[in-house]
Amino acid sequence: MGRPIRKDKFVSSFGGVTAAKIAVTAYRTFGGSKVDSTTAYIVSQRGSRKFKIHLDDSSEETMLLKPVAPGTLANDNVNSMGEFMVQVTLDDSTVAYVEKFYNNTVHYVDASGNTGTVPYTLGTDIQGSTESGHGLIDIVSE
Repeated sequence: MGRPIRKDKFVSSFGGVTAAKIAVTAYRTFGGSKVDSTTAYIVSQRGSRKFKIHLDDSSEETMLLKPVAPGTLANDNVNSMGEFMVQVTLDDSTVAYVEKFYNNTVHYVDASGNTGTVPYTLGTDIQGSTESGHGLIDIVSE
């Protein structure tokens, strides 16, 4: 798996007891249907592309991170696992899909198949708030 991601990289703290976690844009449980999520988030890392996800129904499941558009998440992959995706908004407002998380950066793939690596920040998508050369990943508040 390599070095795991530091736990503090999954949480954005706003002081006091307010914290937020990396939002899961969409997921598909193994054999299930796709869910466009507003409350699912990453709980912890289980492998380089395997993460424990807190789902909309308050259950938790280990799933595979896939760098694809939400509509192309498979429900029958060879690993017998569900799949999920996380969107990253680049500084030029391009929406891309996270392929792999690192401690300070993400590797992404956009809809045209272009790939790259950018430092990321966690936060809500406020117009013009993405720092130049960075990507913005949405969060879910606790």
